[in-house]
Amino acid sequence: MSSSWRKISIIILLVLLIACAFLTFNSSSSQYTAESVTKDYNLPIGQSMFENQSIIGTTDPVEVPLVNNFGFLTHQLQAFDLQGILMAVSTGVVPFDFSIVTGDTIDSYGNVVDVKGPGFLTYAGDKLVVKEPDNYVWAYSAPYKWLEKTESGVDVYEDGKKIKSVPVDKIRDLKYSNDYYNASTIASWYNYDSVVGSKFTLEKGMVKFSDGRNNISSDDVPKIFGQDVVDYASEYPTGSPILLYSGDYTKKSGESYGTSLGSHAEYGDSIREVNARQFVEAWDGTIIPPHSTSSGKDYVYFESASDASAPGGSAAHGVCPSARALRAAVAAEGFGLPVGMTWDENAVLFGFNPAQDITVTNTHDYPVEIKMWTEGSGTDMGIYAKIIRYVPKK
Repeated sequence: MSSSWRKISIIILLVLLIACAFLTFNSSSSQYTAESVTKDYNLPIGQSMFENQSIIGTTDPVEVPLVNNFGFLTHQLQAFDLQGILMAVSTGVVPFDFSIVTGDTIDSYGNVVDVKGPGFLTYAGDKLVVKEPDNYVWAYSAPYKWLEKTESGVDVYEDGKKIKSVPVDKIRDLKYSNDYYNASTIASWYNYDSVVGSKFTLEKGMVKFSDGRNNISSDDVPKIFGQDVVDYASEYPTGSPILLYSGDYTKKSGESYGTSLGSHAEYGDSIREVNARQFVEAWDGTIIPPHSTSSGKDYVYFESASDASAPGGSAAHGVCPSARALRAAVAAEGFGLPVGMTWDENAVLFGFNPAQDITVTNTHDYPVEIKMWTEGSGTDMGIYAKIIRYVPKK
Protein backbone atom coordinates (compact mmCIF):
# COMPACT_ATOMS: atom_id res chain seq x y z
CA MET A 1 0.00 0.00 0.00
CA SER A 2 1.39 3.42 -0.98
CA SER A 3 2.03 6.08 1.66
CA SER A 4 -0.49 8.40 0.02
CA TRP A 5 -3.21 5.73 0.29
CA ARG A 6 -2.35 5.14 3.93
CA LYS A 7 -2.71 8.86 4.61
CA ILE A 8 -6.06 8.91 2.88
CA SER A 9 -7.22 5.88 4.92
CA ILE A 10 -6.16 7.54 8.16
CA ILE A 11 -7.98 10.73 7.21
CA ILE A 12 -11.12 8.75 6.33
CA LEU A 13 -10.92 6.91 9.64
CA LEU A 14 -10.51 10.14 11.60
CA VAL A 15 -13.45 11.70 9.76
CA LEU A 16 -15.57 8.67 10.52
CA LEU A 17 -14.55 8.75 14.18
CA ILE A 18 -15.45 12.42 14.51
CA ALA A 19 -18.70 11.97 12.58
CA CYS A 20 -19.76 8.97 14.63
CA ALA A 21 -18.84 10.65 17.89
CA PHE A 22 -20.98 13.62 16.86
CA LEU A 23 -23.83 11.48 15.65
CA THR A 24 -23.78 9.35 18.79
CA PHE A 25 -24.94 12.38 20.73
CA ASN A 26 -27.23 13.77 18.08
CA SER A 27 -28.76 10.72 16.39
CA SER A 28 -32.34 9.63 16.74
CA SER A 29 -31.48 6.40 18.59
CA SER A 30 -33.28 7.88 21.60
CA GLN A 31 -36.48 6.85 19.82
CA TYR A 32 -35.87 3.30 21.08
CA THR A 33 -36.97 2.08 24.49
CA ALA A 34 -36.86 -1.35 26.08
CA GLU A 35 -40.62 -1.63 25.68
CA SER A 36 -40.64 -0.56 22.03
CA VAL A 37 -37.81 -2.92 21.10
CA THR A 38 -39.57 -5.76 22.92
CA LYS A 39 -42.73 -5.09 20.93
CA ASP A 40 -40.98 -4.55 17.58
CA TYR A 41 -38.94 -7.76 17.78
CA ASN A 42 -41.37 -9.84 19.82
CA LEU A 43 -38.83 -10.47 22.56
CA PRO A 44 -39.86 -13.28 24.96
CA ILE A 45 -40.07 -11.48 28.30
CA GLY A 46 -39.97 -14.06 31.11
CA GLN A 47 -38.32 -16.78 29.03
CA SER A 48 -35.43 -18.72 30.57
CA MET A 49 -32.05 -17.96 28.97
CA PHE A 50 -28.41 -18.96 29.30
CA GLU A 51 -25.00 -17.41 28.71
CA ASN A 52 -24.28 -16.69 25.00
CA GLN A 53 -27.93 -17.15 24.00
CA SER A 54 -29.46 -14.47 21.77
CA ILE A 55 -32.46 -12.66 23.19
CA ILE A 56 -33.89 -12.43 19.66
CA GLY A 57 -33.51 -16.16 19.12
CA THR A 58 -31.14 -15.97 16.13
CA THR A 59 -27.46 -15.41 15.45
CA ASP A 60 -28.30 -13.13 12.51
CA PRO A 61 -27.96 -9.45 13.49
CA VAL A 62 -30.96 -7.15 13.52
CA GLU A 63 -30.41 -4.49 10.87
CA VAL A 64 -31.99 -1.04 10.72
CA PRO A 65 -31.76 1.84 8.21
CA LEU A 66 -28.53 3.77 8.53
CA VAL A 67 -30.15 7.10 7.67
CA ASN A 68 -32.04 7.18 10.98
CA ASN A 69 -29.40 5.39 13.06
CA PHE A 70 -25.98 6.88 12.28
CA GLY A 71 -25.08 6.63 15.94
CA PHE A 72 -25.04 2.83 15.67
CA LEU A 73 -21.84 3.07 13.60
CA THR A 74 -19.96 3.50 16.88
CA HIS A 75 -20.72 -0.16 17.40
CA GLN A 76 -18.35 -1.06 14.55
CA LEU A 77 -15.83 1.56 15.59
CA GLN A 78 -15.56 0.14 19.10
CA ALA A 79 -14.92 -3.26 17.52
CA PHE A 80 -12.46 -1.72 14.98
CA ASP A 81 -14.71 -3.14 12.26
CA LEU A 82 -13.84 -0.87 9.33
CA GLN A 83 -15.26 -3.39 6.89
CA GLY A 84 -18.54 -3.26 8.79
CA ILE A 85 -18.58 0.53 8.60
CA LEU A 86 -17.95 0.51 4.86
CA MET A 87 -20.60 -2.17 4.43
CA ALA A 88 -23.12 -0.08 6.36
CA VAL A 89 -22.33 3.00 4.30
CA SER A 90 -22.59 1.07 1.03
CA THR A 91 -25.76 -0.90 1.88
CA GLY A 92 -27.62 1.73 3.87
CA VAL A 93 -28.27 -0.56 6.84
CA VAL A 94 -26.50 -0.93 10.18
CA PRO A 95 -26.69 -3.57 12.94
CA PHE A 96 -28.96 -2.55 15.80
CA ASP A 97 -27.02 -1.61 18.94
CA PHE A 98 -28.88 -3.29 21.80
CA SER A 99 -26.74 -1.53 24.40
CA ILE A 100 -29.01 1.52 24.22
CA VAL A 101 -31.89 -0.47 25.75
CA THR A 102 -30.13 -3.23 27.72
CA GLY A 103 -28.28 -3.63 30.98
CA ASP A 104 -24.99 -5.32 31.81
CA THR A 105 -26.15 -8.89 31.13
CA ILE A 106 -26.96 -8.34 27.42
CA ASP A 107 -24.26 -7.16 25.01
CA SER A 108 -24.69 -4.77 22.10
CA TYR A 109 -25.43 -7.68 19.74
CA GLY A 110 -28.29 -8.95 21.93
CA ASN A 111 -26.42 -11.90 23.41
CA VAL A 112 -26.58 -12.95 27.06
CA VAL A 113 -23.33 -12.32 28.95
CA ASP A 114 -22.06 -12.78 32.50
CA VAL A 115 -25.06 -14.84 33.66
CA LYS A 116 -24.54 -17.93 35.80
CA GLY A 117 -27.20 -20.61 35.52
CA PRO A 118 -30.65 -20.41 33.92
CA GLY A 119 -31.57 -16.72 33.97
CA PHE A 120 -34.60 -15.12 32.35
CA LEU A 121 -35.33 -12.07 30.22
CA THR A 122 -37.01 -9.24 32.09
CA TYR A 123 -36.96 -5.50 32.73
CA ALA A 124 -34.81 -3.64 35.25
CA GLY A 125 -36.10 -0.10 35.32
CA ASP A 126 -36.01 1.15 31.74
CA LYS A 127 -33.57 -1.54 30.55
CA LEU A 128 -33.82 -5.09 29.27
CA VAL A 129 -31.75 -7.56 31.29
CA VAL A 130 -31.33 -11.28 31.78
CA LYS A 131 -31.74 -11.78 35.50
CA GLU A 132 -29.61 -14.45 37.11
CA PRO A 133 -31.54 -17.15 38.98
CA ASP A 134 -32.09 -16.63 42.68
CA ASN A 135 -30.07 -18.90 44.93
CA TYR A 136 -33.09 -21.22 44.90
CA VAL A 137 -35.62 -21.50 42.08
CA TRP A 138 -38.70 -23.69 42.38
CA ALA A 139 -42.02 -24.15 40.65
CA TYR A 140 -45.02 -26.48 40.69
CA SER A 141 -45.50 -29.46 38.42
CA ALA A 142 -48.57 -29.27 36.20
CA PRO A 143 -50.05 -31.52 33.51
CA TYR A 144 -48.66 -30.70 30.08
CA LYS A 145 -49.73 -33.90 28.35
CA TRP A 146 -52.54 -35.96 29.82
CA LEU A 147 -55.41 -38.35 29.23
CA GLU A 148 -58.99 -37.45 30.09
CA LYS A 149 -61.58 -40.18 30.54
CA THR A 150 -64.66 -40.04 28.33
CA GLU A 151 -67.74 -42.23 27.96
CA SER A 152 -66.10 -44.11 25.09
CA GLY A 153 -62.38 -44.05 25.92
CA VAL A 154 -59.83 -41.31 26.54
CA ASP A 155 -58.95 -38.01 24.93
CA VAL A 156 -55.27 -37.08 24.69
CA TYR A 157 -54.42 -33.45 25.50
CA GLU A 158 -51.18 -31.53 25.06
CA ASP A 159 -50.69 -27.96 26.27
CA GLY A 160 -54.46 -27.67 26.76
CA LYS A 161 -55.37 -28.84 23.26
CA LYS A 162 -57.01 -32.15 22.41
CA ILE A 163 -54.83 -33.97 19.90
CA LYS A 164 -56.71 -37.26 19.51
CA SER A 165 -59.33 -39.61 20.93
CA VAL A 166 -58.66 -43.24 21.77
CA PRO A 167 -61.51 -45.79 22.08
CA VAL A 168 -61.71 -48.16 25.05
CA ASP A 169 -60.49 -51.20 23.12
CA LYS A 170 -57.33 -49.34 22.03
CA ILE A 171 -56.23 -48.06 25.45
CA ARG A 172 -53.96 -51.06 26.05
CA ASP A 173 -52.21 -50.26 22.76
CA LEU A 174 -51.08 -46.83 23.95
CA LYS A 175 -47.30 -46.43 23.86
CA TYR A 176 -47.09 -43.95 26.72
CA SER A 177 -44.85 -45.16 29.55
CA ASN A 178 -42.09 -44.23 31.97
CA ASP A 179 -40.61 -45.80 35.10
CA TYR A 180 -43.94 -45.46 36.93
CA TYR A 181 -46.68 -46.27 34.43
CA ASN A 182 -47.37 -48.10 31.17
CA ALA A 183 -50.37 -49.14 29.09
CA SER A 184 -51.47 -51.63 31.76
CA THR A 185 -51.34 -48.96 34.45
CA ILE A 186 -53.40 -46.63 32.28
CA ALA A 187 -55.96 -49.37 31.58
CA SER A 188 -56.25 -50.11 35.31
CA TRP A 189 -56.74 -46.41 36.02
CA TYR A 190 -59.46 -46.22 33.38
CA ASN A 191 -61.31 -49.32 34.62
CA TYR A 192 -61.03 -48.95 38.40
CA ASP A 193 -59.69 -45.59 39.58
CA SER A 194 -61.44 -42.95 37.49
CA VAL A 195 -64.76 -41.45 36.45
CA VAL A 196 -65.68 -39.53 33.30
CA GLY A 197 -63.61 -36.35 33.36
CA SER A 198 -60.76 -37.82 35.43
CA LYS A 199 -57.23 -37.02 34.21
CA PHE A 200 -54.08 -39.14 34.01
CA THR A 201 -50.90 -37.08 33.69
CA LEU A 202 -48.42 -38.33 31.09
CA GLU A 203 -45.90 -35.46 31.07
CA LYS A 204 -45.42 -32.55 33.45
CA GLY A 205 -44.47 -28.95 32.77
CA MET A 206 -43.62 -26.34 35.41
CA VAL A 207 -45.79 -23.37 36.45
CA LYS A 208 -45.86 -20.60 39.08
CA PHE A 209 -42.12 -20.08 39.32
CA SER A 210 -40.75 -18.59 42.52
CA ASP A 211 -38.87 -15.89 40.58
CA GLY A 212 -41.74 -15.00 38.25
CA ARG A 213 -40.37 -16.39 34.98
CA ASN A 214 -42.64 -17.95 32.36
CA ASN A 215 -44.15 -21.42 32.66
CA ILE A 216 -42.28 -24.09 30.69
CA SER A 217 -43.38 -27.19 28.80
CA SER A 218 -42.44 -30.77 29.58
CA ASP A 219 -39.95 -30.69 26.69
CA ASP A 220 -38.18 -27.63 28.12
CA VAL A 221 -37.85 -28.91 31.70
CA PRO A 222 -34.83 -31.18 31.01
CA LYS A 223 -33.28 -28.64 28.62
CA ILE A 224 -33.31 -25.85 31.19
CA PHE A 225 -33.10 -27.62 34.55
CA GLY A 226 -31.85 -31.12 33.75
CA GLN A 227 -33.16 -34.67 33.56
CA ASP A 228 -32.84 -35.11 37.35
CA VAL A 229 -35.68 -32.63 37.80
CA VAL A 230 -37.87 -34.62 35.39
CA ASP A 231 -37.11 -37.84 37.27
CA TYR A 232 -37.90 -36.25 40.63
CA ALA A 233 -41.14 -34.64 39.46
CA SER A 234 -42.35 -37.92 37.95
CA GLU A 235 -42.19 -39.53 41.40
CA TYR A 236 -44.48 -36.98 43.06
CA PRO A 237 -48.15 -36.08 42.56
CA THR A 238 -48.99 -33.43 39.99
CA GLY A 239 -49.03 -30.01 41.66
CA SER A 240 -46.07 -30.74 43.93
CA PRO A 241 -43.46 -28.02 44.53
CA ILE A 242 -40.23 -28.92 42.72
CA LEU A 243 -36.82 -27.45 43.57
CA LEU A 244 -35.36 -26.73 40.12
CA TYR A 245 -32.13 -24.87 40.79
CA SER A 246 -29.81 -24.42 43.76
CA GLY A 247 -26.90 -22.02 43.92
CA ASP A 248 -24.39 -21.91 46.75
CA TYR A 249 -25.59 -23.75 49.85
CA THR A 250 -24.38 -26.10 52.55
CA LYS A 251 -26.21 -29.22 53.70
CA LYS A 252 -26.59 -29.14 57.47
CA SER A 253 -28.17 -31.77 59.67
CA GLY A 254 -31.43 -30.70 61.26
CA GLU A 255 -33.75 -32.47 63.67
CA SER A 256 -34.04 -36.27 63.73
CA TYR A 257 -36.06 -38.93 65.50
CA GLY A 258 -36.15 -42.71 65.70
CA THR A 259 -38.69 -45.29 66.80
CA SER A 260 -39.34 -49.01 66.35
CA LEU A 261 -42.08 -50.99 64.62
CA GLY A 262 -43.32 -52.85 67.71
CA SER A 263 -45.91 -55.60 67.61
CA HIS A 264 -49.65 -55.59 66.94
CA ALA A 265 -50.20 -59.21 66.03
CA GLU A 266 -53.93 -58.66 65.60
CA TYR A 267 -53.19 -56.69 62.42
CA GLY A 268 -50.43 -58.99 61.14
CA ASP A 269 -46.89 -57.86 61.92
CA SER A 270 -45.59 -58.97 58.51
CA ILE A 271 -48.08 -56.63 56.77
CA ARG A 272 -47.21 -53.88 59.23
CA GLU A 273 -43.51 -54.20 58.40
CA VAL A 274 -44.24 -53.92 54.67
CA ASN A 275 -46.33 -50.79 55.22
CA ALA A 276 -43.74 -49.21 57.51
CA ARG A 277 -41.09 -49.69 54.83
CA GLN A 278 -43.42 -48.33 52.15
CA PHE A 279 -43.99 -45.17 54.21
CA VAL A 280 -40.22 -44.73 54.43
CA GLU A 281 -39.94 -45.25 50.67
CA ALA A 282 -42.66 -42.66 50.08
CA TRP A 283 -40.94 -39.91 52.05
CA ASP A 284 -37.20 -40.55 51.81
CA GLY A 285 -35.54 -37.95 49.57
CA THR A 286 -38.47 -35.53 49.54
CA ILE A 287 -37.18 -31.97 49.04
CA ILE A 288 -39.48 -29.13 50.09
CA PRO A 289 -38.69 -25.60 48.84
CA PRO A 290 -38.98 -22.61 51.21
CA HIS A 291 -42.49 -21.83 52.48
CA SER A 292 -43.92 -24.69 50.41
CA THR A 293 -45.98 -27.78 51.16
CA SER A 294 -45.28 -31.24 49.80
CA SER A 295 -46.60 -34.77 50.10
CA GLY A 296 -44.64 -37.97 49.73
CA LYS A 297 -44.18 -39.84 46.48
CA ASP A 298 -46.81 -41.03 44.05
CA TYR A 299 -47.00 -44.69 42.96
CA VAL A 300 -46.30 -46.08 46.46
CA TYR A 301 -48.81 -48.69 47.59
CA PHE A 302 -49.77 -50.13 50.96
CA GLU A 303 -51.18 -53.46 52.13
CA SER A 304 -54.57 -53.57 53.88
CA ALA A 305 -55.15 -55.28 57.21
CA SER A 306 -58.58 -56.11 58.65
CA ASP A 307 -59.80 -53.59 61.22
CA ALA A 308 -63.45 -53.45 62.22
CA SER A 309 -63.02 -49.91 63.56
CA ALA A 310 -61.72 -48.56 60.25
CA PRO A 311 -63.97 -47.18 57.49
CA GLY A 312 -64.50 -50.02 55.06
CA GLY A 313 -63.25 -52.57 57.57
CA SER A 314 -59.53 -52.36 56.73
CA ALA A 315 -56.55 -49.98 57.05
CA ALA A 316 -52.86 -49.73 56.14
CA HIS A 317 -51.62 -50.69 59.59
CA GLY A 318 -47.90 -50.33 60.19
CA VAL A 319 -47.57 -46.82 58.76
CA CYS A 320 -48.06 -45.15 62.14
CA PRO A 321 -44.59 -45.89 63.60
CA SER A 322 -42.97 -44.41 60.49
CA ALA A 323 -45.39 -41.49 60.60
CA ARG A 324 -44.48 -40.85 64.25
CA ALA A 325 -40.80 -40.62 63.30
CA LEU A 326 -41.57 -38.13 60.54
CA ARG A 327 -43.97 -36.19 62.73
CA ALA A 328 -41.43 -35.82 65.54
CA ALA A 329 -38.64 -34.68 63.22
CA VAL A 330 -40.68 -32.02 61.39
CA ALA A 331 -42.33 -30.79 64.59
CA ALA A 332 -38.93 -30.39 66.27
CA GLU A 333 -37.84 -28.46 63.19
CA GLY A 334 -40.70 -26.05 63.89
CA PHE A 335 -42.97 -27.06 61.01
CA GLY A 336 -46.00 -28.11 62.99
CA LEU A 337 -48.27 -31.12 62.65
CA PRO A 338 -48.42 -32.55 59.10
CA VAL A 339 -51.84 -32.56 57.46
CA GLY A 340 -53.35 -36.04 57.70
CA MET A 341 -51.78 -36.79 61.09
CA THR A 342 -52.76 -36.51 64.74
CA TRP A 343 -50.66 -36.21 67.88
CA ASP A 344 -51.93 -39.62 69.01
CA GLU A 345 -50.13 -42.97 68.96
CA ASN A 346 -52.16 -43.81 65.86
CA ALA A 347 -50.53 -40.98 63.98
CA VAL A 348 -52.22 -41.30 60.56
CA LEU A 349 -55.86 -40.34 60.16
CA PHE A 350 -58.22 -42.78 58.47
CA GLY A 351 -58.94 -41.77 54.88
CA PHE A 352 -55.50 -40.25 54.21
CA ASN A 353 -53.11 -42.01 51.85
CA PRO A 354 -49.82 -42.07 53.81
CA ALA A 355 -47.82 -41.16 50.69
CA GLN A 356 -50.00 -38.82 48.64
CA ASP A 357 -52.35 -37.21 51.16
CA ILE A 358 -50.14 -36.43 54.16
CA THR A 359 -48.36 -33.10 53.64
CA VAL A 360 -45.50 -31.29 55.36
CA THR A 361 -45.02 -27.50 55.20
CA ASN A 362 -41.49 -26.07 55.27
CA THR A 363 -41.59 -22.73 57.08
CA HIS A 364 -37.86 -22.05 56.64
CA ASP A 365 -36.42 -19.53 54.17
CA TYR A 366 -34.40 -22.31 52.53
CA PRO A 367 -35.20 -25.81 51.23
CA VAL A 368 -35.12 -28.94 53.37
CA GLU A 369 -34.79 -32.60 52.49
CA ILE A 370 -36.48 -35.39 54.42
CA LYS A 371 -34.35 -38.49 54.89
CA MET A 372 -35.95 -41.71 56.18
CA TRP A 373 -34.49 -45.18 56.60
CA THR A 374 -34.90 -48.45 58.50
CA GLU A 375 -32.49 -50.69 60.35
CA GLY A 376 -33.05 -54.35 61.06
CA SER A 377 -36.27 -56.24 60.49
CA GLY A 378 -39.29 -57.68 62.25
CA THR A 379 -41.01 -56.05 65.20
CA ASP A 380 -37.67 -54.68 66.45
CA MET A 381 -37.01 -52.84 63.17
CA GLY A 382 -35.75 -49.31 63.77
CA ILE A 383 -37.37 -46.45 61.80
CA TYR A 384 -35.65 -43.09 61.48
CA ALA A 385 -36.39 -39.64 60.07
CA LYS A 386 -33.98 -36.73 59.69
CA ILE A 387 -34.18 -33.21 58.27
CA ILE A 388 -31.38 -31.92 56.05
CA ARG A 389 -31.24 -28.13 55.74
CA TYR A 390 -30.03 -26.52 52.49
CA VAL A 391 -28.58 -23.42 54.15
CA PRO A 392 -27.40 -20.68 51.74
CA LYS A 393 -23.74 -19.70 52.02
CA LYS A 394 -24.54 -16.01 51.68
